[in-house]
Amino acid sequence: MSAPARAAGLGASTTVPLLRVEDLSVVFQRKGEAATRAVDGVSFSVAPGQTLGLVGESGCGKSVTSLAIMGLLPKRGVKVSGGVFFEDRSLLELSEGELRDLRGAEIAMIFQDPLSALNPVIPIGIQVTEVLTRHRGMKGDVANREAIDLLERVGIPDPKRRLTEYPHQLSGGMRQRALIAMALACQPRLLIADEPTTALDVTIQAQILELLRELVVGSDTALVLITHDLGVVAGLCDTVHVMYAGRIIENADRREIFYNGRHPYTGGLLRSIPRLDAARGETLTPIRGSARDAIPWQEGCAFAPRCDHVEDDCIGQPPKLETVRGGHSLRCLHPLDHPPEIETLETIV
Repeated sequence: MSAPARAAGLGASTTVPLLRVEDLSVVFQRKGEAATRAVDGVSFSVAPGQTLGLVGESGCGKSVTSLAIMGLLPKRGVKVSGGVFFEDRSLLELSEGELRDLRGAEIAMIFQDPLSALNPVIPIGIQVTEVLTRHRGMKGDVANREAIDLLERVGIPDPKRRLTEYPHQLSGGMRQRALIAMALACQPRLLIADEPTTALDVTIQAQILELLRELVVGSDTALVLITHDLGVVAGLCDTVHVMYAGRIIENADRREIFYNGRHPYTGGLLRSIPRLDAARGETLTPIRGSARDAIPWQEGCAFAPRCDHVEDDCIGQPPKLETVRGGHSLRCLHPLDHPPEIETLETIV
């Protein structure tokens, strides 16, 4: 595929998956309490040079999915089942030492909360150069120069001085950019970005998204982008998987989701975001209720309590994820006949 086509986000350079997630489930169990199934049979794959978006509200299981892939969930009180494969290696079967060799070098993650992800008693410079020393063998001035370059690339002003500062001396946006610099330090083959632009202003957000886009296009990196911001999805993702209550409820390529999204939850997400072509004073249409109003999938469609299209048969049996047409799958008995109208993807803020 040509470079312009890749830059436009029209797909990966190869169809062979780098990461395969197969029927992944995560159950939290505390003594004396009922088990909580945070992720329930999730499957997807992403190829080199491809960007896959996991979209949904807080609490739908996106971040837990990413932590399970990285092997960062606690060992006690958590049961992870299914399969996670990086090329031909089963990540769920690797030892902690083998995972440490992969994490940071070939697989990296940008965490959602930089304040808890960074060590508060260690200067930023040591935390960035640690990755370079561990995986690229850089030391001393060489590692410091590379760290300065990384901080500059992600938009941190006066990067040389920032190396000596502690996380509490940086703003929330700069802490997030420092995390991104650490994740990009070894040019990983797979990058998982969990809400990477949440704490950033609009100007820096655009800069970071362009940096991620360059990484995917220039290095054939596979990117899994976890977000609730459909504006980010519209500009960066090739394929989109919409999650609700731990399951994938709709997936398709980016244009298909935005122009022909059929699930009522997907339609609700699209109607609840600002649009550049909206009339002045036009109100948004939020999804009623909250994610906590979901019912267990074993009792029917988890979205039924919040759905405006619910029917009697939505309760009783869980809907299956079925193919609507090539590359577009849907988990719904009563999908939308008329998805929300969108003139162009550029109208999504």
